[in-house]
Amino acid sequence: MKIPYHPPIESVTFTKVLQALSEPNRAKIIRCLRDTHENNCTHYTLQLQLPKSTVSHHIKVLREAGLIQARIVGKEHFYSIRTEEIEGKFPGLLDAIGKVNEEDL
Repeated sequence: MKIPYHPPIESVTFTKVLQALSEPNRAKIIRCLRDTHENNCTHYTLQLQLPKSTVSHHIKVLREAGLIQARIVGKEHFYSIRTEEIEGKFPGLLDAIGKVNEEDL
């Protein structure tokens, strides 16, 4: 199985992060991950009422932007926020995302 690419934190830019977060469902995925710490695509498919292919695309954008990372167990991919790295590079960003009202996403 191919290991998903995770960009080094040094190459993660604020512009790429904001671009990834500009889609409301991706911001919702980050908010969910802040609460649950780790989940798979199926969780977000059910929670967001979106097709699995759409959720997979959003996950890929968030991963390639450097916000999340994948952990593979068998055939399952579990995703989590790169909290320490993101907080180190962009202090307060994750808290700000959590404080936005749902209707403002």
